[in-house]
Amino acid sequence: MVLAELGGSISRALQQMSNATVIDEKVLNDCLNDITRALLQSDVQFKLVRDMQTNIKNIVNLDDLAAGHNKRRIIQQAVFNELCKILDPGKPSFTPKKGKTSVVMFVGLQGSGKTTTCTKYAYYHQKKGWKPALVCADTFRAGAFDQLKQNATKAKIPFYGSYMESDPVKIAVEGVERFKEENCDLIIVDTSGRHKQEAALFEEMRQVSEATKPDLVIFVMDSSIGQAAFDQAQAFKQSVAVGAVIVTKMDGHAKGGGALSAVAATKSPVIFIGTGEHMDEFEVFDVKPFVSRLLGMGDWSGFMDKIQEVVPMDQQPELLQKLSEGNFTLRIMYEQFQNILKMGPISQVFSMLPGFSAELMPKGREKESQAKIKRYMTMMDSMTNEELDSSNPKLMNESRIMRIARGAGRQIREVMEMMEEYKRLAKIWSKMKGLKIPKKGEMSALSRNMNAQHMSKVLPPQMLKQIGGMGGLQNLMKQMGSAKDMMGMGGLFGGGGD
Repeated sequence: MVLAELGGSISRALQQMSNATVIDEKVLNDCLNDITRALLQSDVQFKLVRDMQTNIKNIVNLDDLAAGHNKRRIIQQAVFNELCKILDPGKPSFTPKKGKTSVVMFVGLQGSGKTTTCTKYAYYHQKKGWKPALVCADTFRAGAFDQLKQNATKAKIPFYGSYMESDPVKIAVEGVERFKEENCDLIIVDTSGRHKQEAALFEEMRQVSEATKPDLVIFVMDSSIGQAAFDQAQAFKQSVAVGAVIVTKMDGHAKGGGALSAVAATKSPVIFIGTGEHMDEFEVFDVKPFVSRLLGMGDWSGFMDKIQEVVPMDQQPELLQKLSEGNFTLRIMYEQFQNILKMGPISQVFSMLPGFSAELMPKGREKESQAKIKRYMTMMDSMTNEELDSSNPKLMNESRIMRIARGAGRQIREVMEMMEEYKRLAKIWSKMKGLKIPKKGEMSALSRNMNAQHMSKVLPPQMLKQIGGMGGLQNLMKQMGSAKDMMGMGGLFGGGGD
């Protein structure tokens, strides 16, 4: 992802500054010049970058800082705050409430990914417990209803549209009324786009908006236009009450940073960013966690939300019990692989861990890793219950391995490779043996039991070093705090291995 390259460039500049023996004016200027270059390459407006550089120099006055001040920390904090300022519109957007019907209208130019984004938005909320529905009021583009119907069917979301009716206002009103009767609490209306900002497009948008009275109008914008996003967002805001923006195609070019900063300058909050074509390549945009991930500082709250999605609360005590026993079976490995696949793109999860960035997952490797996990799961589907529930690798003799390879349509060496991966993960899992499990109602004791000592054995050495050793790990565990969070960590490291 191109934003990962921007984050990597800024992180490297800060790292070089941190590695310097003495922080003087030259080191600070070199660091700021590298950050400026990275932001300009990402098409962030020159004035914003220049102002940021001036502000940081005013905050970090090296002559005035008394001895004993942590200059590195002050510089890093100043960079973090200024980047947040560039991307923060300064006002929140409307948030739909579960159980209360909300109508959300999507607007944008043709080709910005509006119809796909409608489904992604619905799918995201469906996973969170909403009851969404989609209405196709795009009668201008041939195939718009077919596309929405295919996407909605795939995501199992109810939809409404018409091949015969040409009046988008009539379709929008009928669809909204129908889904209100069916008690859907999030009704999403997809409207027509055009090739450029035409008066007819704005008039149609205004009519649909007046007829459906949406609680929120979301403007979908292609990030490849970079700084030009400012003019486009302003034009739409003047025509219809745009309450939020979703920026798409953040994975394919170098102008994503420019688009985000330009939209923020219009005081329109960006609520999501599209990072790929697939349904789960859609991220909530929250300025501070976003900048934190961009700088390689991680996003624990986002990471924990991901884990809570894949390891439900009622399964967590059972998972902890298995952890404390230290017996790792192929069935547990299968379950944890399922959890990893549910978490979405691996690079997205990587960027939430401190010391890591999405840039660490090389291009092509992510798909390769997911394909390997699916391949292993196919092989495990060919195993008997006895093989899946045994924690003794010696049970897997030559004849069993040959039978599994034939059943899964794979090579014998691939089954052997999977067994090696199982042994490696079993070794990591065994280090969690002896974890004390709190009784029901005493879950807060978990954070004391799963201490930094336990976690340091499980974490890869590279990650432990980048976090800041045992001291850094203890601080992070204080931040993560709650028992609920700690239970989720067990689920991840049980399946993720490295």
